[in-house]
Amino acid sequence: MTGKQKILKTLYPVFAAFSRVVGNRGNIAINKSNALPKKSIFELTFTDNKGTPVSLAGYKGKKILLVNTASDCGYTAQFDELQELFEKKKEQLVVIAFPSNEFGEQEKGDDHQIEQFCRKNYGVTFPLASKSVVTKKENQDSVFQWLTNPALNGWNSQSPEWNFSKYLVNERGTLIGYYGAAISPLDKQILMHLS
Repeated sequence: MTGKQKILKTLYPVFAAFSRVVGNRGNIAINKSNALPKKSIFELTFTDNKGTPVSLAGYKGKKILLVNTASDCGYTAQFDELQELFEKKKEQLVVIAFPSNEFGEQEKGDDHQIEQFCRKNYGVTFPLASKSVVTKKENQDSVFQWLTNPALNGWNSQSPEWNFSKYLVNERGTLIGYYGAAISPLDKQILMHLS
């Protein structure tokens, strides 16, 4: 962990509290109408950090929390909370991290470096995707295309607003909600969907 990363980890609680107070990066969108997807997320695959295609169909029957991540962000300490959530709920939930360098160029490492950072500094054991494009661009990852396109997911168009934006999908493949970067993975608004 670099000096900058250590400082960011130490300051995370203050940074997160400040973000919530000023309403910055704390957007939440919930599927209140229970809109069903137009295309099943279980038809999609992502490439893991070893270069292996992984079918999301393997997670059918579990909730899926998909998070775009970065190693040098003020929210990077959320890896601790994501790991805690994954360990507490692993029978019913899988967390999948999608590292991205799109916000402030805060993920410069390659897939191997990212994995080493996550495992060594945060004990991450949940799946890591290969470094991806998560915003609405021509080369956007297919999972994030689904998450951000109402013609596919049935209702949501919210693209990640920063690193550590979160999308929760239920056991049947319905997108439940979007939670901005400032929303902790352990926030009651996420946990209430996991009980």
